[in-house]
Amino acid sequence: MKILYDHQIFTEQKYGGISRYFYELIREFHQQKNIDFDVSLFLSNNYYISDKEYADYINFLPNTKFKGKWRIYNTFNKIKTINLLKKNEFDVFHPTYYDPYFLKYIGNKPYVLTIHDMIHEKFSDMFSLNDTVRRNKKLLVEKAIKIIAISENTKKDLIDLLKVDENKIEVIYHGNSLAFNKDISESSNMYIPEKYILFVGERRIYKNFDFFIESVTPILTKNKDLFIVCAGGLEFNKKDLEKFSQAGILNQIIQYNIDDNSLAYLYNNALMFIFPSLYEGFGIPILEAFACDCPVLCSNTSSLPEVAGDAALYFDPYSMESIKNTVEYALSNKKVREDLIVKGQDRLKKFNWNKTAYLTKKLYESIL
Repeated sequence: MKILYDHQIFTEQKYGGISRYFYELIREFHQQKNIDFDVSLFLSNNYYISDKEYADYINFLPNTKFKGKWRIYNTFNKIKTINLLKKNEFDVFHPTYYDPYFLKYIGNKPYVLTIHDMIHEKFSDMFSLNDTVRRNKKLLVEKAIKIIAISENTKKDLIDLLKVDENKIEVIYHGNSLAFNKDISESSNMYIPEKYILFVGERRIYKNFDFFIESVTPILTKNKDLFIVCAGGLEFNKKDLEKFSQAGILNQIIQYNIDDNSLAYLYNNALMFIFPSLYEGFGIPILEAFACDCPVLCSNTSSLPEVAGDAALYFDPYSMESIKNTVEYALSNKKVREDLIVKGQDRLKKFNWNKTAYLTKKLYESIL
């Protein structure tokens, strides 16, 4: 059995949950018998698939930014994928995102589609009226032979919002990629405060970062030795910095773009990890925190309770009082934080990439 993965997400993302998901699948399959794969790439700067053992591609000007770079990458990669589709030397096609370009070339070969979340559908007002992601996703969902949903919550949203037949959907959870790391490289120039709350990832509207900061500003004001450390996402812009300054907390919020080892270190040394998102399709950072012995505080919405189970403290992400009270409770109760760590270690056993790959392989086999 041979699977063809396309270029889309490895062109789009340098880092990110979706490219990590496909990389972990590919890495697992590389170690297994009775399954072969092609990863259609010509140019890529993706961090995860940097090992040429999994994909043959050119790392073209990785540290140089210029107008039209993504277009060049995408054009060459799409040409390579179309050529592989035309050769027809695969059993199942698994596109890595929602561009339907491949429909005219795939012939009668089946394709499987992974739906990572329904953010564009649930929060349509955050996107343009000409939202091609939402439109393309709907088209591909209709034509896919099978759909992988990464949580029961995502499956429910697919059924409710796109009226998909539930028998067409298979729920297959993600795993964790981070390893416990108590030490940081001597070459790192990061300033790590003694007491900090960790926020991980992008800070787009639905991630609820601004509302979270506003909620905990009174706590930061009272505790000048407490910091918020943000891992990933863009650097703070002028507007962000002005807002922090006006609130009197400018010197208590830090942002770093870091590799996995440094991220694991930040988890491991944080007082807690906070996930105030309004909506997630899964929530990989929860598993990362579990793996690195970091207590988890998260929203009581979407897939997050499904992933975290009884190993997190929950709050209402729409309530400043709920966020503030939950953070204060965790800060003042070391025993609670220690109990969350133990529960997180146990909860993590439910999720691993080997299981993800096993179930995905079974799904591929079921359609042949």
